[in-house]
Amino acid sequence: MSEFARLSLLTCLTLFGGLTSGFGPNQEFTFILPAGSTECFYQTTTKNSSMEVEYQVIAGSGLDIGFALISPSGYRVISEFRRSDGIHMVDATEDGDYRLCFDNSFSKISEKMVFFEVAINSESGTGDWAEIAESESMAEYKIEDIRARMDSVYQHLEKSRQVQTVLRAFEARDRYLLEDNLWRVSFWSCLNLFVMLTVAVVQIYTLRRLFNDTKRVCT
Repeated sequence: MSEFARLSLLTCLTLFGGLTSGFGPNQEFTFILPAGSTECFYQTTTKNSSMEVEYQVIAGSGLDIGFALISPSGYRVISEFRRSDGIHMVDATEDGDYRLCFDNSFSKISEKMVFFEVAINSESGTGDWAEIAESESMAEYKIEDIRARMDSVYQHLEKSRQVQTVLRAFEARDRYLLEDNLWRVSFWSCLNLFVMLTVAVVQIYTLRRLFNDTKRVCT
């Protein structure tokens, strides 16, 4: 558990169980998924908006979970079983809370550390610039062109942030695998060294006993 807790600091936030609802349009989370359990999160969306969901298993035996995306009406939009990662773009066809469920019920022993990110793309927030333009009477500055350029810059910056977050999650998973393999290599190396030393001591002891018995027979 301490290894999981240390790795979770490499990403944005750690959650331990429970249901989460109503987080913002662009959020990422890292949480512990206990063995034999299922965790669900809720994302509020509006009709005609798009939702991008990306997840990956950072640590845990097998690095696999089940994933399901369920619409507000109960329709299972996406269903995956025993995957280590996935990325999906979904067009919302109804208003309400979409449910993101992560399933680890098939694993009875190993808990999993899961990272996921949700990005909501909507055009509803682009009207503020037009209101500012009308109130300030600054048509000569081509507010529409400025707004389009700033929206483009914002989208590129947001995409860059998402990519960097995903890369940090990949780095955390790779570091966990390396440290886990290092522990295994060190353990088996020490065990082999102990066996070799034990065999050497037994051989020396046996040879000495053999020579001592030979000397007693000769005398």
